[in-house]
Amino acid sequence: MFGLFKENVSIAFNSIKSQLLRTILTVLIIAIGITALVGILSAVTALENTISSDFASMGANTFNIQRYEFNSQRRGGGEIEKVNPIISYREVRKFEENYQYPKAQTAVSFTGTTVAEVKYLNEKTDPEVRVLGVNENFLENSGLNLETGREFNIFDIQNNNNVVILGSDFAKPEGLFKGEDPIDKVISIRGAKFRVIGILESKGSTFGNNQDLRVLMPIQVARSMFTQPQINYAVSVKVDDKELLEGAQDEAILTFRNIRKLNPIEENNFGLERSDDLINRIFSITSYLNYAAWIISIITIFGSSIALMNIMLVSVTERTREIGVRKALGAKRRTIATQFFMETLIIGQLGGILGIILGILIGMGVSAAADFDFTTPWVAILWATAITILVAILAGSYPAAKAAKQDPIESLRYE
Repeated sequence: MFGLFKENVSIAFNSIKSQLLRTILTVLIIAIGITALVGILSAVTALENTISSDFASMGANTFNIQRYEFNSQRRGGGEIEKVNPIISYREVRKFEENYQYPKAQTAVSFTGTTVAEVKYLNEKTDPEVRVLGVNENFLENSGLNLETGREFNIFDIQNNNNVVILGSDFAKPEGLFKGEDPIDKVISIRGAKFRVIGILESKGSTFGNNQDLRVLMPIQVARSMFTQPQINYAVSVKVDDKELLEGAQDEAILTFRNIRKLNPIEENNFGLERSDDLINRIFSITSYLNYAAWIISIITIFGSSIALMNIMLVSVTERTREIGVRKALGAKRRTIATQFFMETLIIGQLGGILGIILGILIGMGVSAAADFDFTTPWVAILWATAITILVAILAGSYPAAKAAKQDPIESLRYE
């Protein structure tokens, strides 16, 4: 049995070599469909991994008050229907004072600039550092951890101390401090001196935004340095017990409506989003990309099945005399069918392997370009392998059966 199987495989490879150009074209057609499937699924999986890692640390017991809802309705031209006012510093201060929900803490922050230049002695960074003004709860509510040093405390915030916490890129050997311990070092931002009290753990990049090249400083200090108009502040609330989250959200909405003096019939002119809700909505969007990958690949694979069946039917016709000779020498129908089916299976698997390799390379390229967390898409690879086997079965069954049913006398007469 093994000897017969080995012989069939050998004959299949010899046949493939004899019609190399047609085989290569068929393999490429199959590979295109598999590449589309594996490539898109790889990129989508990398996107989901990045989003999950970025938001999971914030936990499901955190919500944000922001200018708009995540799913704000837009007009055809992309213009927001209702323009909500920015969240001002006066409003966040009132919110901190009036929001007294049990076991809840409020973090307030704003982005002062994204093009700061940080100096230490004779060294300085490129003007691409993000500076944030934050309060004492920002790190915990944002799910940020320290690699070394300490967090801001209430005295740093209330006394407007000139202290900062830096992203992990500053502590790298090639960073601003050239491998020195940054703790207690004095840096300069826009001429103001700050003492480094902590270094954040690495968070990587998301959508090209480097999370490790940022500076956190007390919010009032940041406000005195960055005075551009129309600053939009961010408010984040974290509760210790997830069971209290719904009540905390309702209280936050009521508090902020009172701050903005909205009457009972007016809609909210601000948004409220939970971290896990945001993840679920983004995942619902990425699911459409998965559907697109399947639709594209199924159409392409359907075409490749037809192409593969065509090449095998041509092969059966061209080798009619060979079939007659083999049958005259005692080959059974099953042996003939197995020979042609094996040839179809090999071509299908060659296309599948090439498509998987190209798809993974495309997924890795997209992930590297967009700073996504790439992981090997084993599910997509398993699906691709199963699909190529199915294509081979569908495309090879009829030609194999046709070859097996050839009459040996008529086959030997075929010119």
